[in-house]
Amino acid sequence: MKAMPEHDDRLNATAIRTDRVNKTFRQASEEVHAVRDVSLAVATGEFTALAGPSGSGKTTLLNLVGGLTRPTSGRVWVGGNEISRMRQRKLAKFRLQRIGFVFQAYNLLPVLSAFENAEFPMLLQGIAAGERRSRVTALFERTGLAGLEARRPGKLSGGQQQRVAVVRAVAGRPAFVLADEPTANLDSAASDSLLDLMSELNRDLGVTFVFATHDAKVMDRSRRLVKMVDGAIASDELRP
Repeated sequence: MKAMPEHDDRLNATAIRTDRVNKTFRQASEEVHAVRDVSLAVATGEFTALAGPSGSGKTTLLNLVGGLTRPTSGRVWVGGNEISRMRQRKLAKFRLQRIGFVFQAYNLLPVLSAFENAEFPMLLQGIAAGERRSRVTALFERTGLAGLEARRPGKLSGGQQQRVAVVRAVAGRPAFVLADEPTANLDSAASDSLLDLMSELNRDLGVTFVFATHDAKVMDRSRRLVKMVDGAIASDELRP
């Protein structure tokens, strides 16, 4: 089969694509097959959940798609760029410019204010201070965080911290947002509010969202549900 180029414009309508991806970890003398022969295509603008119990491989697959880990075999494209073979420096720059991450544990920097946390990726991107302020201010107003700009993470509730994490993920205007169990540490009201926000960003800004989750609420709100078992895709349901 003819090799695909590192960048292929034919893949641009497909936001994310994996081709027979495997990921194996070694624990002591044993091999753990976290992802098994997964081929998946996610269209631009999708709101997709990777669902399954702990150990199903959903978070590992999300990390492979985000370039946070490399496949043992197989290939990964994001936005027409093959990231599975990118050199580390180029991959880091690509992640910074194109992918927003929302982590289960928020991963906010405790010494920075909510506003500083939200603007930090844009600072690394080299975006001017005025533009950073404009974007974060607008998103804080939209997400109910206005007035909390100066608070550090330790002075924010879990729901507020996760909202800051979402603002941080989208303020740099990435094409893709990858969210790992974003509602796991939130109560029901905060979960609903956060999912409303991400649905709006998906609809209004066209951002492609992919979640790793075992939360029924996230599954219900997703327009595509990919269920994983033992590292492989067990079912793939597209909803109206």
